[in-house]
Amino acid sequence: MPRDAQSTPILDDLLGLTQAAITPLEQLAEAARNAVRETVVDGEKVSAAKLDEHQASVHGFAWLATYVEALRQMRAWAGRLAEAGTFGEMEQLILQIAFGEYLDQVRGGIPMNQTEVTRLHHLGCSREDHAAFLTDAVRTLAHEGNTPAARKRLVELMRENSGHVTFGATGLGEELEMIREQFRRFADDKVAPYAHEWHLKDDYIPMEILEEMGELGVFGLTVPEEYGGFGLSKASMCVVSEELSRGYIGVGSLGTRSEIAAELILGGGTDAQKDHWLPLIASAKILPTAVFTEPNTGSDLGSLRTRAIKDGDTYTVTGNKTWITHAARADVMTMLVRTDPSTDDYKGLSMMLAEKERGTEDNPFPSEGMTGGEIEVLGYRGMKEFELGFDGFKIKAENLLGGVEGQGFKQLMKTFESARIQTAARAIGVAQNALEVGMQYGEDRKQFGKSLINFPRVADKLAMMAVEIMVARQLTYYSAWEKDHGHRCDVEAGMAKLLGARVAWAAADNALQIHGGNGFALEYQISRILCDARILNIFEGAGEIQAQVIARRLLA
Repeated sequence: MPRDAQSTPILDDLLGLTQAAITPLEQLAEAARNAVRETVVDGEKVSAAKLDEHQASVHGFAWLATYVEALRQMRAWAGRLAEAGTFGEMEQLILQIAFGEYLDQVRGGIPMNQTEVTRLHHLGCSREDHAAFLTDAVRTLAHEGNTPAARKRLVELMRENSGHVTFGATGLGEELEMIREQFRRFADDKVAPYAHEWHLKDDYIPMEILEEMGELGVFGLTVPEEYGGFGLSKASMCVVSEELSRGYIGVGSLGTRSEIAAELILGGGTDAQKDHWLPLIASAKILPTAVFTEPNTGSDLGSLRTRAIKDGDTYTVTGNKTWITHAARADVMTMLVRTDPSTDDYKGLSMMLAEKERGTEDNPFPSEGMTGGEIEVLGYRGMKEFELGFDGFKIKAENLLGGVEGQGFKQLMKTFESARIQTAARAIGVAQNALEVGMQYGEDRKQFGKSLINFPRVADKLAMMAVEIMVARQLTYYSAWEKDHGHRCDVEAGMAKLLGARVAWAAADNALQIHGGNGFALEYQISRILCDARILNIFEGAGEIQAQVIARRLLA
């Protein structure tokens, strides 16, 4: 029987309903997997050509699988909170709305972006599969989970708790929340008040900020203690990245290159390379940058052409790289190059730890054999992007990562899990920033005699931001937990990044809509947040690449 949506926004036996909905959702995903797999296998193996041919259904399946994992983790989060006695009204509403909305999208259509929607029949699911999915629990949640009354009540609670940086208990534990509080204060005091000015002037983030971050241990957060780092978890890295990105994505991204460099050296370096480089990275005495992408190759790293030819105790590099972040200020480049000129795929690639001189404003690239030009960008400023040219640039032979040629691509693949988890955390921070800015504007701006936040469609936007941020957060921290426990988590990390990027863009877009015409004015920081959010679905693996990776693994 339908409930009175105005008086009882929380469903009866919510924990039981959400748990009961998981099994039919998993069964539906398995039916979709079987149907999609039939279209892409050649014999017993998944065909790369057929994956491309059936890209729409393949990627749609990846999104369905992402929704399944996201709701699993939301239910696990709720269970942990219930056991701890912290599953309050706000958390219950977030869980209920999340299940209601995502289950309804599954049965009606999952948006991969604004114009591409995947539906069950696109994935080969039969009417019988669809009917079996619509159990009483699923129907109840889909019909009555995300109601106007539930969203209204959630926003009322958010307004009562507007001083909190997150809405709803994260369930991460005392240690991680202490780390969150420390970096929340740093972001609020040292970053947020200045971020928009840095963006508008297209200025570098001041070195004083980097130095303070170094003192706080940002650059050695997950580096083992034996190499001068803190030896903390990937979950800790997520908390730090989230809070710093809430202040400004550029600051939240400063640690990315150190994280990638440390992962590369830990996973593929020699003992001597670990002993030398890791303490320097952890202490922020040197700043690394990642030099992988080339013009016209994009995500197809296996086809890159920049070559490094060995001559005695040095390699000589010739070629071009593009979209290199923070390149002028960096002291060392983790550079992917082709050391075997007879190859044209990933097998001939090697990773180098290429030392360079730190540039200045007057002379950004003083190292011999290296030139660079800035790429002007919409957002994600503060570090600057460059196209680099190498002509006779020298690298010590001892700086070949691992000391063996031809291992570069494999070494790089090992870093993608951490990089994508960290990117998902950055996306959560950007989304949280959009929510806070949008909510504050909704409170302050008066129209027709009342604050904007009192209009249902404004409140609805804010409610869904809070809900989806929590969904993305739980998926991201689950992938970090998997990484911390030594489990392969490329699928989970990819899912977290895929969903987190969409959530950040939706939050920024909706927060700008709340601002109306003012949101289109450069003086309002939401204009920056929108520009910053847009990059998240492109770097560290574009959304299409992410979906392809997820599906390929699950269909294999």
